[in-house]
Amino acid sequence: MTGILVLSGCSSMLERDYSVVSPHPEHPITEQDSSTIRAETYQDLVSAVLYLVSQHTETGSIRLVNYTDDVEADLARACLEVATEDPLGCYAVDYIKHDYSRVVTTYEANIYITYSKTKEQVQSIASVTGSNAIREELQTALTAFAPEVVLRVGYFAEDEAYIAQLIRQAYYDTPEAALGMPTSEITLYPDSGRQRIVEITLSYDGTVAGLNEKQQALQAAAQEITTPLLDESAGLARLTALQGVFFSSVNTRTEGGVTAWDALCGDGANSEGTALALALLCGNLACTCAVTEGTHDGAPVFFCVVSPSADTVLYADFSRDEAPQLYTEAEFSALGYAWNTSETG
Repeated sequence: MTGILVLSGCSSMLERDYSVVSPHPEHPITEQDSSTIRAETYQDLVSAVLYLVSQHTETGSIRLVNYTDDVEADLARACLEVATEDPLGCYAVDYIKHDYSRVVTTYEANIYITYSKTKEQVQSIASVTGSNAIREELQTALTAFAPEVVLRVGYFAEDEAYIAQLIRQAYYDTPEAALGMPTSEITLYPDSGRQRIVEITLSYDGTVAGLNEKQQALQAAAQEITTPLLDESAGLARLTALQGVFFSSVNTRTEGGVTAWDALCGDGANSEGTALALALLCGNLACTCAVTEGTHDGAPVFFCVVSPSADTVLYADFSRDEAPQLYTEAEFSALGYAWNTSETG
């Protein structure tokens, strides 16, 4: 007896509510032959098929013991559920075939799985919960100029646009690697559900070797500026010292580039590149600094929200053609700056 499941996309084929209790399948019970998995219920059967997928097994055996339900129907249903409802199956499986035979009082089921993803891709999936964890994984990937990030996200009720915004935030949170916003392609598996696999492919402007070289040069330039300032006491004193050397160390230009490398190593940076440079330098001085998008007198601009201490928040746009200044929120707003306060809290 043989069954085959072919997938065309990953739209929901079983219209019913579904939730995953555990982000990864536990090792199921095996017979004396450790290559044969034992199942007694339909849920055991689902778990067994899912376990085979998690191990990227192409051919596996399941022994159905004391199984009283319709074996053929349940095998087909379990394979379909794993391949179209479980995030891992939806992400990794191309199609599943099965057959089975009866041996005295048991059934021997053979599962044949063809994958759309490699074993290395399956093993590299990181399990995360919450936007902060997603951003941390993205920052790690952006720092290494990784071409792909695959995340298993718990309690996920967002969409591709939400992930795209997190990529953008992670980029500005990683000024040492912000050498040009990468283009991204985002795919969610499955289309809906409380747990999803998020596949993100990233394309950068340049080779990894070239980007690594620029990153090293950028970090060296930043350290050269900030190392002498570390003699100052932490916090506001270091930030004040940075103000004093900023314009002699950082090249700002209205029509300049958009990266910290342009500001510290290149021909000059606009407000975006200048803000990234300030964020990088502040990080070296152990001052919290967030690059923020807003407007100045209605025109788009980037600036920084700097926290030299836990109870101090200051605003800075060092791209202006004047001595760099730090402002309170009220002072900065009075100068004509506007921004989304929910993104700078």
